[in-house]
Order: sequence, then C-alpha cells, then structure tokens
Amino acid sequence: MITFSDSKDITPQQLIPLFEQAQWSCGRTQDDTTSMLAQSDVILSAWEGLRLVGFGRVLTDYVFRASIWDVIIDQQYQGRDIGTQLIRQILDHPSLVKVELFWLCTRNKQAFYKTLGFSDQEQTGMVWDRRKHT
Repeated sequence: MITFSDSKDITPQQLIPLFEQAQWSCGRTQDDTTSMLAQSDVILSAWEGLRLVGFGRVLTDYVFRASIWDVIIDQQYQGRDIGTQLIRQILDHPSLVKVELFWLCTRNKQAFYKTLGFSDQEQTGMVWDRRKHT
C-alpha cells in the first residue's frame, strides 16, 4: 500500500537512488541533496513501507507563486497513479492553499501534467545556466 507524507525526514541515502533513475537528476551528490532538502519549503513523498517510491518538492512565498521541482517516481512504480496523487497532494497541501500560480518545468512529461490541469500556454520564463558561464 502506498502512503504519502509531507515530513521533511527524508535522507539523501533514501532519495539519491530515485534521482539516479533519471537523466535530469543522476549524479547529484549527498551534500547537495542534503542542502536541497533543508532549503525546500514543502516536500511530499510516496512510500511503500520503508521504501521511498516518489518525491516532489516546492519552493514558494506561500501566497502568490510556488514552483514544483524534482517530481520523480521510482521506475518500478510508474503507471500506478502515484505521480498524479503526489501532484494533487502538492496542489492541495494546507500550507499552499493561498498560492495563485504553480510553476513547473518539464522536458518530456507535458502530456501527463496537462491531464492535471497544467498549461503550457503561459510560457514567459527564461533560464540562466551557471554551468554555461563558468
């Protein structure tokens, strides 16, 4: 049975194996993951027993804007509606009920997020990549 949690008691040792499954997150270090977890405003996770099978996090001002980051579901658990439930847990989280706009970046999951009500028609963002300027 899958359970969801908004506890920040996730360790890098639990999360890094999930990150290693995706091209966009593989290679993240324990130190950087520790810092990321500490600096995230809201963290949602999905568990089967003691196994972390899904993760997502939010950076926010709790009123106007929130950005959703690092949504990932264990490859062995994909297709079981865990991603949908995880995103709904984020959007309905009690500390985020005032947030007007949620932003989300994705390169290959647009169709999935559209089924949850996200739109790609408001594209106004730009990116500055430190790795390209050093």
